[in-house]
Amino acid sequence: MKTIQFFSDDYLAQCKQLSAGQIVRYLEDFRVVNMPLKKPVLKLISIKIETDLLEAFKTKARLDGVPYQSRIKAIMRDWLKNEG
Repeated sequence: MKTIQFFSDDYLAQCKQLSAGQIVRYLEDFRVVNMPLKKPVLKLISIKIETDLLEAFKTKARLDGVPYQSRIKAIMRDWLKNEG
């Protein structure tokens, strides 16, 4: 049986002041440390994007030698990381 964790009032007050980006970073770091062998679950989504924007994005990704969907995911991760 796991022990119950107790947190001080100071610690809880400090946690309340964390930004969304800091919380996401903490949760991602926790996931990496505690679940390193799990393969990420992918979810198929549908999104409407202007044709010329998508084609330009695909072309740039191809020239960089990166699959465009992988580049989209990397940009999303960077955005989340830098919002803190």
